[in-house]
Amino acid sequence: MPVKVSLIQPDIEWNSVENNLRSIEKLFDAAPKSDLYVLPETFATGFAADPSQATQYEEIIVAWMKTLAQKFDCAISGTLIVERDSKFCNRHLFVTPTEITVYDKRHLFSIGGEGVQYRAGTERIVVEWRGVRWLLATCYDLRFPVWLRNRGDYDVMICAASWPSARAEVWDTLLRARAIENVAYSIGANRIGNDPSTTYSGGSIVYDFRGRAIARAESSETVLSATINREALSEFRLKFPVERDADDFELKMH
Repeated sequence: MPVKVSLIQPDIEWNSVENNLRSIEKLFDAAPKSDLYVLPETFATGFAADPSQATQYEEIIVAWMKTLAQKFDCAISGTLIVERDSKFCNRHLFVTPTEITVYDKRHLFSIGGEGVQYRAGTERIVVEWRGVRWLLATCYDLRFPVWLRNRGDYDVMICAASWPSARAEVWDTLLRARAIENVAYSIGANRIGNDPSTTYSGGSIVYDFRGRAIARAESSETVLSATINREALSEFRLKFPVERDADDFELKMH
């Protein structure tokens, strides 16, 4: 059965959790009924290379996600900053009415200072929801195809991002490449607006397993919806089984 996905593309107010959650909830209310709602990276606070202020909101944000998942009988995906053992993690949550699955961002943007205070994740996470297998990824992960390589274990890649306007073309190109090479749907949820360091132009998008854009957002606060057709994906993979010619490899953590 087809699964409905809605990407929420908000204008995030810097470090203003209450206002951000309120405005995002309005977008939820205006969105079509969906099985999964995908939010951008650090949707409640904005992205911060210095994360010390953001961690105090963890309980509030997680409780909010759980409440909406139960209210809409859906899953919600998005990231927040958490502190564990005196180190910070950019944590991607996949929240359903009954469960929370956690993925910690693997690739830290050292160029912008993210690697100084954050701890990189070590585990690749795929979660099954309503008959579809979802791979969780966060922003900079998109540049590292080995980490995101489909090993026959996922149908859709979800990338929650705070991707700057200056690299908008790169964002679009990488999302499409990940869809084509992995024969999987590729979803990218980005934000709009400004923070103290940069500007964001949205461009949230859904690519199908052929690399065709089936839904695309411009540079405005909006909701973008698409249908994930698991049956069509399975049929295409049977006709075009590129995975059987893939290189075998072992991923080493460092």
